[in-house]
Amino acid sequence: RPVPLDSSTINGMAAPGGVPRAIKRVLKGRACTPVISLLGPQRFLSTSFKASDLQIELSSCPKPKPDPGKLVFGKHFTDHMLTVEWTQENGWSKPHIKPFQNISLHPASSALHYSVQLFEGMKAFRGPDKHVRLFRPMLNMERMLRTAVRACLPTFDKSELLECIRQLICVDQDWVPHSDSASLYIRPTYIGTEPSLGVAKSTRALLYVILGPVGPYFATGSFNPVSLLADPRFVRAWMGGVGDCKLGGNYGPTIFVQSEAAKEGFQQVLWLYGDDHQMTEVGTMNIFMFWKDQQGDLELVTPPLNGIILPGVTRQSLLDLAHKWVSVEGTRVGSPTMFPVS
Repeated sequence: RPVPLDSSTINGMAAPGGVPRAIKRVLKGRACTPVISLLGPQRFLSTSFKASDLQIELSSCPKPKPDPGKLVFGKHFTDHMLTVEWTQENGWSKPHIKPFQNISLHPASSALHYSVQLFEGMKAFRGPDKHVRLFRPMLNMERMLRTAVRACLPTFDKSELLECIRQLICVDQDWVPHSDSASLYIRPTYIGTEPSLGVAKSTRALLYVILGPVGPYFATGSFNPVSLLADPRFVRAWMGGVGDCKLGGNYGPTIFVQSEAAKEGFQQVLWLYGDDHQMTEVGTMNIFMFWKDQQGDLELVTPPLNGIILPGVTRQSLLDLAHKWVSVEGTRVGSPTMFPVS
């Protein structure tokens, strides 16, 4: 459950691996004075852009806000966006917050021809106390940086990008729905803009972030069951590939399979792998199973991070909570007795 944290309470609180395990307060009222505390080991790269250089241009034509009760995922966008450009010759430019607008790309851009692009997905929530919070955002920043390295795109300082995102949310904080069934979706995107053909490292790149209020991803709602198609003919990722990276190339080819599932009356795809049909992911999500093993004991199980599946933030958070409940408390009110987590 989201809890407000300030500098007096969060120092020293980190999950395994140096990752903050609590939700960070990013905005407080209208002043937007608090700064996100980034815990754990950090790398401050001299070649990265700096949030202190952020330039802000406010929109002169703000858009009307949609009804929070009628939101459809990915159809509405806020008034502003964040952009940062990189070139091999000059390095990173200054980050800009500017009015939401189309971007211009050379027809030969590497993102269009060779899928040199990646993205992240995270959310900001408005709590009952009206504060706006992000959920473990450094996990998203770390995953985005790992994916950038795999795509041969230039690295950046995770802390600086997160602070730029915080300030973007601050500018558009009125777009965060006043609802417990809706949120503000945050889509950091990173593309190669190399203006020439040929499979090679990009000499130009664009990192940008857009925001939009969203409701539940599925039409059935956030906490209702979805039906699954499991067909071993279709494989999402494989050993030695990039299934553990959030690259756009991992998602486009799944649209056909998703459409085949819809034709048969299913909402999502249960992705299988190998001759023994190992379960890996569901659609674009990680999967957990809470079952009884062959001895009749309860067990919480999820596929391992072996390079095939994406290391999800929700996945890691569920594992952290489960390990804490089992190792520290043994049993928890409303939960079963002690059970193994694997």
